[in-house]
Amino acid sequence: MKKVAVLGSGAWGTTLGQVMVDSGQQVLIWGRNKKVVREINRRHSNRRFLKGIDLPRELKATTDIKAALEFAEVILLAIPAQTLRENLESWKGFFPKDLPVISTLKGIEVDTQYRMTEVVQEVLGLDISRLGLITGPNLANEIIMRQPAGAVAASGNQQNIDLMVEMFSTKYFRIYPSIDLIGCEFAGAAKSVIALAVGIAVGMGYGENTQGLMITRGLSEVAKLGEAYGANPLTFLGLAGIGDLVASAQSPLSRNRSFGEVVGKSGSIAKARAQVVKTVEGVYSAGAMLELAHRVGIEAPIIEAVSDVVAGTLNPKDAMARLMQVSIKAEI
Repeated sequence: MKKVAVLGSGAWGTTLGQVMVDSGQQVLIWGRNKKVVREINRRHSNRRFLKGIDLPRELKATTDIKAALEFAEVILLAIPAQTLRENLESWKGFFPKDLPVISTLKGIEVDTQYRMTEVVQEVLGLDISRLGLITGPNLANEIIMRQPAGAVAASGNQQNIDLMVEMFSTKYFRIYPSIDLIGCEFAGAAKSVIALAVGIAVGMGYGENTQGLMITRGLSEVAKLGEAYGANPLTFLGLAGIGDLVASAQSPLSRNRSFGEVVGKSGSIAKARAQVVKTVEGVYSAGAMLELAHRVGIEAPIIEAVSDVVAGTLNPKDAMARLMQVSIKAEI
């Protein structure tokens, strides 16, 4: 049994807390919202993020970040990607330097174009050997109901991989190991952008052919981009890549897909922001992913179109027209 501090009391942090309780771990969730923390402790629920779900009584929560970190033998990051640096800066004076840190964040930092583990390394000064990642086709609203699912445990350190397999393996949650941390992070961040593209197409009234085009060509862009930064291209054919992308692009539970649909129907980013109030990571990561592509000379027309649409410099109709005029070189 490991003592795990989950930093983040939203849907994903709470859901992974339940997974780890089910696997036999002792879990303490940290969150800022006093009402959410109180409800987890007293009512064993989190109705703000997970309506109608009864949580395990063993799952505990606190608003005291120091208490959570002092409790921990392992630290799990489950906060919004674009808040990671700010939070780590406020915690680094008392953040343990000798514990495994597992990221569940999917995004690229807007200002620096860093992957999330790179942000952790820079702010906390942790060696990459202490870091791991859990990623894959993991919609919280399904996993919280203990529906069968799989995830990838990625790290360059085999001990971290073994630890994650131990912490997250249950009868309904299957863990697959990977040493390709870079590829898994790129895949998780980029799937949000491609899911936005699919949502926009659906919102415009286009069907399965168009969605298939966006998913497969988008995945090709991401695989080329990841490979240019040292990733294994085969990673993008597994759970962390196509698995996560299909779940996010095809499910109405996906924030990125839902946001994209509103944009496609209305042509308005403002209306989409008003209707989808939760964090939509693809909106933030699109420009950062495009910048990463430009640095290594990778053509990424779908990522570029999404970036321009969310920036408000291109409307969905013109974006689709531009994509259909891109020069065709080869299918792969």
